[in-house]
Amino acid sequence: QVQLVESGGALVQPGNSLRLSCIVSGLHLESVTVAWFRRAPGKEREGLFCIGRRHDIVNYATYLSGRFTVSKIDVRNAAYLDLDALEPDDTAVYSCAIRRASCPTKSNTEYEYWGQGTQVTVST
Repeated sequence: QVQLVESGGALVQPGNSLRLSCIVSGLHLESVTVAWFRRAPGKEREGLFCIGRRHDIVNYATYLSGRFTVSKIDVRNAAYLDLDALEPDDTAVYSCAIRRASCPTKSNTEYEYWGQGTQVTVST
């Protein structure tokens, strides 16, 4: 059974950093692509990044200006989303998802498995 479990979300003050983790079980991470999404209160789900089997990265949210970084460690079956210089507008539930196909050129939600998400709240 394939499962994705996100962790690392927290309540932080503006300017702080977080590392979100996505631990995958039931298959080898090197065989799939991993995407990160977020859904802010009252807004639609937004695709952030996709990282392919060969660690190629597609950035769907270039407006984030390098504050967010995605990576994965195949031997750990783990993907990471590093969030720096957090702002209140970054408040959202962050989720990871995987699929066997390559990263799409444009973000979509056509992924086979999803995690439950982890809450990030940025507030004073």
